[in-house]
This record gives sequence, structure tokens and C-alpha cells, in this order.
Amino acid sequence: MLVDSHCHLDCLKLDRHNGSLDAALDAARVRGVGHFLCISIELETFPEVLRIAERYDDVFATVGVHPCHTSSRQPTVDELLALAAHPKVIGIGETGLDYFHDASTKAQQQAMFSTHIEVAKQTGKPLIIHTRASREDVLAQLAAEGAERAVMHCFTEDWDTAKAALDLGYYISISGIVTFNKAQELKEVAKQVPLDRLLIETDAPYLAPAPNRGRPNEPAYLPDTAACIAELRGISIEALAAATTANYQRLFRLDTLPPFVGSR
Repeated sequence: MLVDSHCHLDCLKLDRHNGSLDAALDAARVRGVGHFLCISIELETFPEVLRIAERYDDVFATVGVHPCHTSSRQPTVDELLALAAHPKVIGIGETGLDYFHDASTKAQQQAMFSTHIEVAKQTGKPLIIHTRASREDVLAQLAAEGAERAVMHCFTEDWDTAKAALDLGYYISISGIVTFNKAQELKEVAKQVPLDRLLIETDAPYLAPAPNRGRPNEPAYLPDTAACIAELRGISIEALAAATTANYQRLFRLDTLPPFVGSR
């Protein structure tokens, strides 16, 4: 079974499935994807993220505000703690720093990042980290503020950055970008990350892997990313699936996952 450790199910483009999220998830289950983590990016849309997680046994959720959404309602520590107490909420974020998009000041982003780090520390739930043009500051702030558990989502940096994150005890999650021909640096990272610290994701509806690059992404395309990484590492896709699923359970402290039943 494969786990899509980062997807935005509330944002999926469902034209291919006649507008049905049920059908989109079933298409993924048919291809061996048996668990989905639906990621929050702002408080205004969190109720829909949570509604989806509550609807399906094999969907869980996170709570947080993306660094590019500092103009939306900003959470306090107490507010995030209350929302994170829901049993279906297993992570904090998507959070981090993004200096590429001109969405807000560095100080605003760093303050909001601190809020998320504090909530993660108090709850023991891992951070889902977004970084773009900010890798030094992200890692420095995580280390300075004592963040113990995190995953570097949709990793696109070099091996030195991956090694620095691994040294802090974090996990590396690889998206469909690894299937792109020009992503040679990321392919090398995908080869070198220890197998017990690796996760995979779609980041759907963004960044569809080959052979569907340029189309809206969806969880059903996760096996294409998994196949690419397995080939790069010289292992079977079954071995990769078993390892990344075990890693996901360990990071998010899930003793068990709902039984994988394929298509429903």
C-alpha cells in the first residue's frame, strides 16, 4: 500500500471524475494508494479539510496556514491547539517560509512559523514544512526553536540541504517533480535519502508526475512517482511502498492504518 503523505483533496480538479471526490479516491485505491493526508493551508478552508477527513476512514488531516497566506486570518497558539485536538488531525501545517512569492514580509512569515512550531511542540504532532528560496532560514528557525519532528514537504533542494534536515531528525518527502527530466539534483537526493526517512506525496492538484505532467494532479498518480523513485534506488515498488508507509506511521504516530481495501 502507498500513502499520499501530502495532498489537497479540497482543491482537486474533479472533471475527470464527473465532479466526484469518491471516484477520484477510488481511482487512487485501485492503483494501490490506501491512505491520504489532506493538508490545510488556511483557517478559512480548514472546516472543509476536516469534513473530508471525517467522511473517509483512510483520510486524515493537518491544520495550519501556508506562509503565502499571511493575508488570511492568522491563528493564535491557543486556536491552533484547539483545532489540532481533533482525533483526525495528525500534523501541523503546511507552514514554513516562502521568500520566492511576494506574499508578505519575512518577519510576518517567521512570526507565523513560530506559532506553528510552538503548537507542534505542545501537541507532539509533526510539522509539514514548506520552503522556497528560504532553506537556510527555515532550518535555522526550526533548530533554534527546538522543533523535533517535521517533514520537508515537496523537497526540491540539494543534497546538502537534505542532509542538514536529516541531521535535525526530519523526514524528506518527494513529489512528482522527481519524474521530470531536468530534475537531476532531486533524483540524486531521492537516491541518497535513507530509506527509513523517506516519504512520497502528490501535492495534488499540483505538480503531476510524468506521464501526466501539465495536467491537474491527483492521488491516483502517486504510483508513477513511486515507480520512478524505486527505479532510481534499484528496489521494487513494493519495497518502497512498505518502507514509506512504515515511515509515515512512525512520523505521525499512527499505530495502525485503516485496512486497505482497494476500490470501494
